[in-house]
Amino acid sequence: MTDLAARARTLADELLFPAAAEVDLKGEVPISHFDALAAEGFYGLAAPKETGGPGLDLPVMIQILEAMAGGCLSTMFTWVQHHGLVAGLSLTDRADLRERYLPALISGELKAGASFAAVIPTPPRLRAERVEGGYLLDGEAPFVSGWGIIDLLQLCARDGDTIVSAIIDPVAGEQLAVQPLDLVAAQGTSTVHLGFTRYFLADDRVYGKVPYADFIAGNTFVSRLNGCAPLGLAARAARLLEDLGKADVAAGIRAEIDTVRARLDASLADPPSLPAARAAGAELAFRAAGALVAANGSTSVLAGRHPQRLVREATFLLVAASRPEIKAGLLDLFSR
Repeated sequence: MTDLAARARTLADELLFPAAAEVDLKGEVPISHFDALAAEGFYGLAAPKETGGPGLDLPVMIQILEAMAGGCLSTMFTWVQHHGLVAGLSLTDRADLRERYLPALISGELKAGASFAAVIPTPPRLRAERVEGGYLLDGEAPFVSGWGIIDLLQLCARDGDTIVSAIIDPVAGEQLAVQPLDLVAAQGTSTVHLGFTRYFLADDRVYGKVPYADFIAGNTFVSRLNGCAPLGLAARAARLLEDLGKADVAAGIRAEIDTVRARLDASLADPPSLPAARAAGAELAFRAAGALVAANGSTSVLAGRHPQRLVREATFLLVAASRPEIKAGLLDLFSR
């Protein structure tokens, strides 16, 4: 499946990156970007072969995610949310939901978003109350990307010590308030805040229930994958630095990328080390983008230029998919 990684790099270099400045200025990802990802088979990455996916190994998946992030962060960040539902339906014992949705999700005919971070803190931000025939949801999902683009939303809510995973339709209503957010970068992700007020979630849309402790333990793999975007951005900054004749600076950044990637990989066997590795990747992306601004000079601050865009996107990645332990790690790095 290394061919898929090569195709990802080609797509990132020939389609996503040339349009990234315009996507940033307009705050909108062309639907043709997502169509191209679907046509190349990139919507089924998380599915095993048994369910019609490619059955990727981790190194290839990492290569793909890093390449996409270095092409256009708005496109990558919106698209990557899709894979949570693909993975969830691949593993569920709800055969009816799997058969109804999974083939179209793998092909990209249906596109999905994700909202699960609201269940991680205690107390949770999104609560589920058991009622006859389903659950009533109350609370918020502070950041949900892909609104207006996605067809389905993977949603997690917390009922005591149980995480309830379900599929809902991304449609505003009396019980579901939608507030568009104005972001400093990656505005093309179409990110919104969702407010739930006695929102009824029917049992026939629930595809999984797991204890809170198991959910947190299972989040290690997802968190490791979240470390790909900063490294992809840093790699793009290194390439642009090299184009400016700063090959030595670019080489240093690439060496650090390799080191951080190895730390992220090693953390799968040592989860307590993961937050520090995630922090190192985010700090590296921020520093690499800053180096590009310095090397490029005063035109870096002009709208439509890649250096200022990458700095803002690196700022976005300092907090995207973060956790208190990652924040602490970043503050430690920035205080040195």
